[in-house]
Amino acid sequence: MGSVRLDLGLLFLRLGGAGLLLAVHGLPKALHFRQQLGLIEDPLHLGAWPTLGFAVFAEVLCPLLIALGWATRLACLPILGLLLIALLVVHPEWSLEQGQFGWLLLVLFGTLALTGPGRYSLEARLVRRHAAQGGFARALS
Repeated sequence: MGSVRLDLGLLFLRLGGAGLLLAVHGLPKALHFRQQLGLIEDPLHLGAWPTLGFAVFAEVLCPLLIALGWATRLACLPILGLLLIALLVVHPEWSLEQGQFGWLLLVLFGTLALTGPGRYSLEARLVRRHAAQGGFARALS
C-alpha cells in the first residue's frame, strides 16, 4: 500500500508542478512570443530570442514531458537551471516571500529530478511492456 501512495504522490507532484509552470509561465510566453521578446531579461547576454526560446522550452516542452512521465529527470534539468538563473541572477533582490513560487518550483522539480516519475508514468509503462515482451520472447526460445 505504501508504494501505491508514493507513486500517486509522485503523479500528483508531476501533474501539479507541470500544470502550474505551464499555465503561469510557459503558455503566456509561448502565446505572446513576439511581445515577450521585448520584455524578457537576458542575464547571460545571449540575445532576446535564444533566451526566450530556452524559457519556452523549459516552461512548455519540459512540463509536458514531466506530466507524461517521459524523460522526467532529464526534463527537470532545464527547469532547475532556469529557476536558479531567475532567482539568483535576474532577481537577487527578491525576498524569500517575493520569490516563494520560484523556490517552491525549485523544490518540486528538484524532488522529481531525484526520484523520477514513479510507477504511473509513460516511462514505467514502457519499461514494463519491454520487460514483458522480453520475458515472452525468452519463453518462446
